[in-house]
Amino acid sequence: MIMEPAEPRKRGRPTGAERERRRDELLDAAVRLFVERGFQGVSLDDIAAAARVTKRTIYAYFGDRSEIFVAAVERLRLRTIDLAGGPDDSLEQLAVRIVEALHSDQGIGLHRLMITEAHAFDGLAARFYSDGPAAYIAALRVRLPEPDLTLARSLFTLLLGERHRQRLLGLSPAPTPRQSREQARSALRVLGLADSR
Repeated sequence: MIMEPAEPRKRGRPTGAERERRRDELLDAAVRLFVERGFQGVSLDDIAAAARVTKRTIYAYFGDRSEIFVAAVERLRLRTIDLAGGPDDSLEQLAVRIVEALHSDQGIGLHRLMITEAHAFDGLAARFYSDGPAAYIAALRVRLPEPDLTLARSLFTLLLGERHRQRLLGLSPAPTPRQSREQARSALRVLGLADSR
């Protein structure tokens, strides 16, 4: 794999924007390595080399590998729910974003890693569920006409659907934006929520 030459880092204390960019670069490098090699096959030294930082930088941002993994799951959720429009979005807009995020290569990669590694890391599965599926369900719930937890769980399940299982097994590619919209709308129709705003 050919690595792009890194931009030279400025000396001195980084700005807030530089720290966020560096954090994203670290997460991108870690997720890419985790997906390629598996969680056990990646060391902090590997991540540091891929992100062109020191291990000390990784410890300053995250700590260990499990904290990096949870941060990647949280970042995907934040980009899907919190940073992509906020609570004023319609139920349909959120449903489409959830399909796009959780069926994406990164979403599928993180899900596969969790299935593979849950037994080896105490508490990691619970944190994955809390920062991932449970947070998506909660976001759907507050946008329902009546904040019904069972209905929100059912909607989340339909947003994943059979296509998600096929993605996990490597049998289908990530959906196009149009396919994501169609899947979200279909799930909303099945539950009688197609006109919910």
